[in-house]
Amino acid sequence: MLRAGWVPGDAVRAAALVSVFVGTWRSGFVATALFLLVLGGSLVPRLVGTSAGLDVAYCGTLLFAAWAAQLDWYVAVGWLDVVVHAVATGLIAVVALRALRAWGVVGPARSRSEDAVLVVGTGATLAALWELGEWAGNALLDPRIQVGYPDTMGDLAAGLAGAAVAAVLAGRRA
Repeated sequence: MLRAGWVPGDAVRAAALVSVFVGTWRSGFVATALFLLVLGGSLVPRLVGTSAGLDVAYCGTLLFAAWAAQLDWYVAVGWLDVVVHAVATGLIAVVALRALRAWGVVGPARSRSEDAVLVVGTGATLAALWELGEWAGNALLDPRIQVGYPDTMGDLAAGLAGAAVAAVLAGRRA
């Protein structure tokens, strides 16, 4: 499934690689870990051969989300965190399902409703894991990582809503 040659998402992956160094220089270890996570995640659509549009949207959203955290945009713009959680979770769930299919973990879809259930379930699971990661990061690495009951519940609700919207949109494109 890996395509040879340059694809548009490679430009975003290059920006993610540069962000590892710039983020480390600017903010230290936590930024290094965050941008390495973004860089690793940005390789997945390339490895599984997603469409160029999904590749760029997914990678761009991950990179935007990371820089928004590093530049405190979530503090400055209260609603941005919820929007990014919704969009990112939906895109991540769709790419994760494509990866699971490409790697033979999940068989081919038998119906659109099966895909929808898998996208929503994957998105909800990944949203919960992300919130656990935020909590652990706050408790163990850096207390500036934003957590708290309202934040966590809003992020989980946004992630679930984003996964549900992604399931509907992916079903229409299938």
